[in-house]
Amino acid sequence: MEIAVLDLNGKETGRKVNLSDAVYAIEPNDHAVYLDVKQYLANQRQGTHKAKERAEIVGSTRKIKKQKGTGTARAGSIKNPLFKGGGRVFGPRPRSYSQKLNKNVKRLARKSALTLKAKSESIIVVEDFNFDAAKTKNFINVLKALGLDSKKSLFVLGDSNNNVYLSSRNLKTSEVLTSSELSTYKIVNANSVVLFEGALEGIESNLSK
Repeated sequence: MEIAVLDLNGKETGRKVNLSDAVYAIEPNDHAVYLDVKQYLANQRQGTHKAKERAEIVGSTRKIKKQKGTGTARAGSIKNPLFKGGGRVFGPRPRSYSQKLNKNVKRLARKSALTLKAKSESIIVVEDFNFDAAKTKNFINVLKALGLDSKKSLFVLGDSNNNVYLSSRNLKTSEVLTSSELSTYKIVNANSVVLFEGALEGIESNLSK
């Protein structure tokens, strides 16, 4: 698959790059994408929720009223879950929500996500660029030139670029990461994926194993 390389101003440079069919033109596996996205979201959960159960409530252990003759239900403790301020029945406890996923499935999921983006013509390749200083205005100008100022976009760098990263950090609809940080969720969550020329080799080497 050939795709034109654009410059910083969104114009064609006259060069084209060949995207590997083994990465960008496979038979998409929707279930692999689902599993990888599910694992990513599960791993973001803190799992620090906690509610006090009956044994953890501070309170008197005295029987609050006599067993019989009151005309109401029996009650032996103020910490009873039925009373206000009592413990919670089977309340949440701290736990880990992290899940494991086979590396081959994760690799298949990323290739499937990239293939779906390629089929919908949502992949843009730009030549490597840098900013003289980290300014959000510079990054906004690039988004406007590429027609992405009103869309969710994902920029994939070959190597870390501090000025480009810092320039995008204040924008909620754009994210910048390196090819080694690429995940299925990030690809699926973006309307358009912008690949730097320097990132193509890294992506293909990571996903062609």
